[in-house]
Amino acid sequence: MTAPDRYVAPARWLHWVTAACILAILVAGIWMKTFEPANEALKFRLYNIHESLGVTVFVLTLARLWIRWRNPPPPLPADLPALMRLGATLNHVALYVLLIVQPVVGFLGTNAWGFPLEWFYLVPIPSPIGRHETLAPLLSNLHWFGAVAMIVLLGLHIVAVIHHTFIRKDGMLSRMA
Repeated sequence: MTAPDRYVAPARWLHWVTAACILAILVAGIWMKTFEPANEALKFRLYNIHESLGVTVFVLTLARLWIRWRNPPPPLPADLPALMRLGATLNHVALYVLLIVQPVVGFLGTNAWGFPLEWFYLVPIPSPIGRHETLAPLLSNLHWFGAVAMIVLLGLHIVAVIHHTFIRKDGMLSRMA
């Protein structure tokens, strides 16, 4: 693929950094909820990693959207069926929405449960709502549903990459590699 057929370098770099952060967030989230550590220090460390990476993903996503606005993505192949174009567009829009909404809902949920957030134990992030026992469970449930939606959308994204790489063999992965 020629350079115009690829995303610009900052978009590619931020895509893969975001992907790594999301993977770490999912691992920490599943570990916290499924194998809840008895060791309180480890438990709080996992929560801090999960929450701090969530804040990081929020900031990275804003940067990605700015780069995307300044450097529109390369066009999809002309022979790509309309249904695949629609699916790609809807999946990307939904992923971007979740990459913005999930950290916000998680952060507000953390605050509503009465826990402060310090980004990697370095930067305190002020609580906009404070402890709110009625709102906390609602925000936690929304965050959980958002996580499930994120896993489904990422699964579809990965299946599409596999399809384009091994079945269509159209070089779509090289746009982001």
